[in-house]
Amino acid sequence: MALVFVQFRCTPGKTYEVANAIWDREAVSELYSTSGEYDLIAKVYIPDDQDVGHYLSHRLFDIPGIVRTLTTMTFKAF
Repeated sequence: MALVFVQFRCTPGKTYEVANAIWDREAVSELYSTSGEYDLIAKVYIPDDQDVGHYLSHRLFDIPGIVRTLTTMTFKAF
C-alpha cells in the first residue's frame, strides 16, 4: 500500500461538514483539523492496484465544500 497525506482547504463555515463527509466515506485512516493554510489533514492508504490520482478523485475530491487540496506522497518510513 502507498501512504499519502491529503490536506483540505474548505469553504469558510463548511469544515465540519467536509470532515464528516470525508469520514463517512471510510477512505481515510486518520483525519485531523489543523491550523495554517489548510483546515484538515487526512492519512490515506492507497491499495497497490490503484492509481493515487484516480483513487483520491473518486473517493474524496468530489465532496462539496472542498476548495483546494494538497497531496503529499510518502516513500520510506524511518
